[in-house]
Amino acid sequence: MRRQYGFTLIEVAIVIVIIGLLLGGALKGQELITAARVRNLIATQDGIKVAYFGFLDRYQALPGDYRGASANIPECAACLNGDNNGEINAPDEPQMAWEHLSRAGFIAGSYTYPVLGAGPLPSNTPTNPYGSFVRLIYDNIYRDVASDTGSGNFRHNLKTGNNIPSDILAEIDRKVDDGLANGGQVRHSTFGGSTYASCTVAAFNEWQSQTPNANCGAVTLF
Repeated sequence: MRRQYGFTLIEVAIVIVIIGLLLGGALKGQELITAARVRNLIATQDGIKVAYFGFLDRYQALPGDYRGASANIPECAACLNGDNNGEINAPDEPQMAWEHLSRAGFIAGSYTYPVLGAGPLPSNTPTNPYGSFVRLIYDNIYRDVASDTGSGNFRHNLKTGNNIPSDILAEIDRKVDDGLANGGQVRHSTFGGSTYASCTVAAFNEWQSQTPNANCGAVTLF
């Protein structure tokens, strides 16, 4: 009769250790990916903020709103001009802003906005790492702590675009602001279809981290 042999305790222990190492490596890898995405989004927001203020300092006007863009920005003779009212207003100036910034050398890339009413097209609008449009604009489409609604006071702001997981935005907000989706400089925005209820823990006004929602967006207020 053939003897049956089972696994020894040492063999079982080795298998458990190997499984633990594999799981630990996978989790660590996911943490590194998440950290890289957070750094990427923060760097993008910071870079555009620097470009915005740099443009304002050089031309004494706002990108997109600048009436003298075609005359004074290098290689921008065909650029559309803004109305110089001190506000980057929809529908066209938020798109014109990217051409003004890129032609002036404040952001990388080549953006063009050839005709009024063209809208946010990939050829003239930067996108976030998740493929959604970024927007630089003067509006009130962001969460307001005072009224606890989706609309605050009109301010210039930079929208991240949507399709960003809420746990990523939670980490960004904790790193650069107060961690609250309805207060501080970084707040939730419905731009792109994101909803406050699905992206936050409403009772605490914090970004949803435990069960992340994949379609969220935020703004950085200036």
